[in-house]
Amino acid sequence: MTLEIIRCLSDNYAYLLHDAATGETTLIDAPEAAPILAVLKARGWRLDHVFITHHHYDHVDGLPGILAEHPATVWGNAADAERLPSLDHAFAPGDTLPGGALVMDAPGHTIGHVAFHYAARSALFSADSLMTHGCGRLFEGTPDQMYDTLMSFAALPDETHIYSGHDYAAANLRFAARFAPDAAALTARQAALAELAVKGLPTTGTTLGSERLLNPYLRGHIPAVAKAAGLPGATPRAVLAEIRRQKDAA
Repeated sequence: MTLEIIRCLSDNYAYLLHDAATGETTLIDAPEAAPILAVLKARGWRLDHVFITHHHYDHVDGLPGILAEHPATVWGNAADAERLPSLDHAFAPGDTLPGGALVMDAPGHTIGHVAFHYAARSALFSADSLMTHGCGRLFEGTPDQMYDTLMSFAALPDETHIYSGHDYAAANLRFAARFAPDAAALTARQAALAELAVKGLPTTGTTLGSERLLNPYLRGHIPAVAKAAGLPGATPRAVLAEIRRQKDAA
């Protein structure tokens, strides 16, 4: 299965997955039509499915333009269907979609947010829940919901690649550096981000193993992280809530 990472709008990512064996192509989120259509044309792919992670405009506004050229089937969370574009197929967390994507419940950023886990290719498309070196802002959900979401992801293998909805990696890493990240991993990632910036390459696709060393929202159980957050001895849930509060105020 071939993965194309597509920059959209000012800082969004969309993803195309193409299965050479079946010829099927799936789009995960549709922030903007033009760059997605350009990749489909360059690759000579037809689009078969669109999977939506959540209802925010910068994940769905490209759909009309895309569907005008590629009448793909649109899939979204049945529990949030009234806020999503018109769906051809409504799913529920726990369902398996075409191509082998397991739908994972991922509330926090929004109530109806979902993620897509492809175990066979060690990939999690987490959109605005778990993000590169951070997590999404809690527009609708609670810190407890985001904690539960991130812990469900944390149960996945270390080699799982995390594909998030935005390129916030540099800003997230600067903030994460306050909360006792692994020193060697931090230095290496800072250098890697600088190189990616020079080359104009995507910052998404870090492994879960890497995020365990750097992402403070996955590290609230570590005493040094709780202390850096100003809550020595607090529960991991409380630490996540405090770190997210500090990020919102930064």
